[in-house]
Amino acid sequence: MARVAFIGLGNMGGGMAANLAKAGHEVHAFDLSSDAMERAAAKGCTPAASPADALAGVEAVVTMLPAGRHVAEVYRTAVLLSAPKSAILMDCSTIDVATAKTVAGEAGAAGFTMVDAPVSGGIAAADAGTLTFMVGGTDEGFAAAQPFLDVMGKTVIHAGDAGAGQAAKICNNMLLGATMAATCEAFVLAQKLGLDLQTFYDISSKASGQSWSMTSYCPVPGVGPETPADRDYEGGFATALMLKDMKLAMEAAQSVGAYVPMGGEAEELYQRFADRGGAGKDFSALIKMIDDSWQVPPAPGNAK
Repeated sequence: MARVAFIGLGNMGGGMAANLAKAGHEVHAFDLSSDAMERAAAKGCTPAASPADALAGVEAVVTMLPAGRHVAEVYRTAVLLSAPKSAILMDCSTIDVATAKTVAGEAGAAGFTMVDAPVSGGIAAADAGTLTFMVGGTDEGFAAAQPFLDVMGKTVIHAGDAGAGQAAKICNNMLLGATMAATCEAFVLAQKLGLDLQTFYDISSKASGQSWSMTSYCPVPGVGPETPADRDYEGGFATALMLKDMKLAMEAAQSVGAYVPMGGEAEELYQRFADRGGAGKDFSALIKMIDDSWQVPPAPGNAK
């Protein structure tokens, strides 16, 4: 087992660090939140007084931070200064492709091997160790990172060179955001047309309209498997985070001249919902804005 530094113990990072510790790794964890540090300690991690303290003598480094500027700062002020050159560096944050490439370049110039390895699956998958990792970096970097990523996920895919993991994540989440918006619209229309929503789900989930947003993350309470919709859209993947990913996708599209009208429309919808107070709700709560009169009719078929 290895000594691992884990920096960033938020909703996702906390579960990921816990799974590394559960697998027997010696996890030295750091976060600015004392509450997050306490939760990590309760799950087998060793709290560190600072990033430099966490990085001392490690064989692997995992960062899970909010945005590109945070990743760049932590790497420039701590990781590249305090981690051993032999450590494999894994940034699992979701950030812009340009920053991912820049930081990877700086790490390489300093003698490190680094991969960008953003995740998909949400908090439940982070806690369960069933995340999907999209990895950008060299073959050598991927081989060094995979044993650690395997502990935290069920699927680990090498997407290409540095930045490719972030590119894959951005494209995936743009597709997810647009698909959820369309799924919400379809349920609202079905209700207005007088369809029983469980019946519509039973049909569409087996027909050509089927999607992950429909069958695994249905935005309607009482229909399909349990989702954040059954908890008043609490937990899950916050609208603010989806909006962040949609904005990253739009910035990336602009940088390469890609025409993504559906992505642009979806970004506008999530922005409007966030502005109206929905930023903290799960992104599937978008259904409540698409039609302000939205409510689930009390039909017997709408029981999970």
